[in-house]
Amino acid sequence: MLRALVVLAWLIPGAAFAQSMPGHDGDAHPMHMMSAGGAVGAVPTQAGQSAFAAIQEIVQILEADPKTDWSKVDIEALRRHLIDMNNVTLAADVRSEPVEGGMRFTVTGAGAVKDSIRRMISAHAATMNGVGGWRFASSEADDGAVLTVLVPAKDINKLHGLGFIGVMTRGMHHQMHHLMIARGENPHQ
Repeated sequence: MLRALVVLAWLIPGAAFAQSMPGHDGDAHPMHMMSAGGAVGAVPTQAGQSAFAAIQEIVQILEADPKTDWSKVDIEALRRHLIDMNNVTLAADVRSEPVEGGMRFTVTGAGAVKDSIRRMISAHAATMNGVGGWRFASSEADDGAVLTVLVPAKDINKLHGLGFIGVMTRGMHHQMHHLMIARGENPHQ
């Protein structure tokens, strides 16, 4: 009897926690809080892969929004965009050179990486041009693209420290950009 009470004392807080988790209704996968040995343990929160997690987050937002127009939703477009982000972040070659008032980044790759570079750089330059006094210009190169970034004198060390990929991460527009892509909207208008 005492053993049953101890087990129950361990299970009740876990059950209450699981029921209070936001976004977990009857349609959600059950939360498995018992380990193989029967003890209550921590609940994993990571989706296991960053692109998968980004898509999962967008799907959850769309499902929670009663105004979502499912006839326009295009999660595959978001997946392709995340592939572009991965290609540019991990597979592109970058050559940096200082220019008067800024930096020029020549970003190259072959095949799908080259195409990703061109899409990402032109979109980022258009989105970020003028933000914080930073000027962006992009052009295509034979095997990729060139991004020229000119900044106020006070930001030149920051630009050098950020380098190409740091510049590409600037601006909290990425999250809304992903939501717009998933909703079937054009984020570059």
